[in-house]
Amino acid sequence: MSENHLSDLTFSSLDLVPDLMRGIEEAGFTRCTPIQAQTLPFALAGRDVAGQAQTGTGKTAAFLVGLFQNLLKHPASPTRGATAIRALIIAPTRELAIQIHQDAIQLGQHTGLRIAVVYGGVDYEKQRRDLEGGVDVLIGTPGRIIDYFKQHVFELREAQAVVLDEADRMFDLGFIADIRYMLRRLPPPDRRQSMLFSATLSQRVLELAYEHMNDPALVRIEPEKITADRVRQVMYYPAMEEKVPLLVGLLRKMDPHRTMVFVNTKRVAEKLEDTLQANGIQAQALSGDVPQKKRMRFLQDFHDGKLAVLIATDVASRGLHIPEVSHVFNFDLPQDCADYVHRIGRTARAGAEGDAISFACEEYAVALPDIEKYIGRKIPFEPISVDMLPEITWPPRRPSPEGAHRGPRRGGSGGGGGGGQRGGPRRSGGGGRGGRR
Repeated sequence: MSENHLSDLTFSSLDLVPDLMRGIEEAGFTRCTPIQAQTLPFALAGRDVAGQAQTGTGKTAAFLVGLFQNLLKHPASPTRGATAIRALIIAPTRELAIQIHQDAIQLGQHTGLRIAVVYGGVDYEKQRRDLEGGVDVLIGTPGRIIDYFKQHVFELREAQAVVLDEADRMFDLGFIADIRYMLRRLPPPDRRQSMLFSATLSQRVLELAYEHMNDPALVRIEPEKITADRVRQVMYYPAMEEKVPLLVGLLRKMDPHRTMVFVNTKRVAEKLEDTLQANGIQAQALSGDVPQKKRMRFLQDFHDGKLAVLIATDVASRGLHIPEVSHVFNFDLPQDCADYVHRIGRTARAGAEGDAISFACEEYAVALPDIEKYIGRKIPFEPISVDMLPEITWPPRRPSPEGAHRGPRRGGSGGGGGGGQRGGPRRSGGGGRGGRR
């Protein structure tokens, strides 16, 4: 994390419990990020907090430090049952829950607090046994938490705190009914501390906060639509059959070590994975139906630099915490303006720099004016030269599900590009590209 991304407030000045401070120091934290500096004074005083900040700004540590401090300073009730948890942290995705758990273990390793994580897809009985053994802080996704709760594996009536992370994504992914179900089974708002964090404090998020929180302090750090100056943005205007060759050409030229490629559909992600692999580029598609263990292996390989390119849709990528992403490609421009900012925010995290390259093709260029209006600036564009469009190898078609209709192979954003134009990509002409300018 770069120094100019930090505030002047130090963790050592916050009068934290020594065991907690030891974990913070061993994690290498000295000065607070802006979201930490503005929320921790409220959280450490026991007040509810609704915070807005972009991903990668340190909000996880903000709520974990506040949560641990208050649990350590206010012991559990002597009547607390063996299966009663003291704090609940709810995340919208498995990957985010796992990341929060890893951070919690690191920061809280000397506190003596028992921390567990539960999420769908793997280890049902193991996670259940962990809960039955007694847990202080439970982290998890809504479905798995409710599943165990309904089976009386743990209790909520003694909970001293609750945290909702990425609340806006809870709405996007359809979890809000589950969230309200859990909040209504916790002690009333005036008998617990509540913290809510979101990339946007939209009206629907604020309504949730005011309904289930006790006069929360509102803290806003950089509205999401303000993109980081550290992200170098560029736009290309390829024809549909040029998209895949252009991506391959740019990837070869920049030799990326950790790149995310965003597409709009799972089908395109799978086709693009096959095409990049056929052209010697290590790539994996991250879709919702990838088994959890395999999904986690892809993410670990990507994090470790063993996997160069991760292809994802917006839904599949939400909640991922991946540091040091060098490049982000919008192979398909998103149809939602906020998703554009969410995507390019995967790079240039924590004060670093990064590149965001977008393709405004014939199918999705219609979204560009709204995106530029949303971010408040024109995105610089670059021309496409012939040497940027290499000859590429097209992979064999994936087997279709039994009984599925096999239509003709088409080009464009489907990742098969060129639709049989194996003699090479179309040469770049003067028309269309950049004509909007």
